[in-house]
Amino acid sequence: MKISARTQQRIVHRYKFPEQKCQERIEEISVDGGKVRLRTEEKGTPCIWRDYKAICVNKQGRLAWFQKNEDLVNWVNKQSLSDPLNCIGDGHAGIWNIIKQFSSPGEKREILDWYHLIENLHKVGGSIKRLKEAETLLWLGKVDETIALFSTLKKKQAANFCLYLNNHRPRIINYNHYQQEKICSIGSGAVESTARANRSSFKNFGSTVECRKYSSSSETSMCLSK
Repeated sequence: MKISARTQQRIVHRYKFPEQKCQERIEEISVDGGKVRLRTEEKGTPCIWRDYKAICVNKQGRLAWFQKNEDLVNWVNKQSLSDPLNCIGDGHAGIWNIIKQFSSPGEKREILDWYHLIENLHKVGGSIKRLKEAETLLWLGKVDETIALFSTLKKKQAANFCLYLNNHRPRIINYNHYQQEKICSIGSGAVESTARANRSSFKNFGSTVECRKYSSSSETSMCLSK
């Protein structure tokens, strides 16, 4: 039996999704963002891109919110959070603005994703020997020594990377120690894989999301269409 896309859409809009609750204390949260392409209501109007944010809890549970960062923060703050709380993200300022609002009962560790750190390192280019030396230093959390390798270079990429390191200095940990002691993840790969899967589904199949705003509510509903 076939069900039309409109019927599926009406069913989804009527359904009240229960709020998820984490059954165990949250020790680690990875945060990432992505974009979805919205099909506008007026025919002939170009599609627009809008942001959503996703989290991965304790390397397992995954949740996402579309243009509702406040709801994301409120959900996290309703859960049982550990002390310390390990928060992992990339270099995007919006990610850290969200993490800062998490109400940890004690210490909150902000950790810069190792893989994003190295991705930015290799954007500098130049000497392979220098890049390998910098990677070794960063693996041990040695920010000043790494900056010293690039501070004398005149390349704009080198200056940008030094600024990047200074901006995230408190979040650059001794990754070697954290991995050996199995303290927490050193990358936000779990939540990023979810974001990549979402991006691929839209990109590969030309999918869009229909965006409708109801006059009685500020909520935005989405229905996948191709």
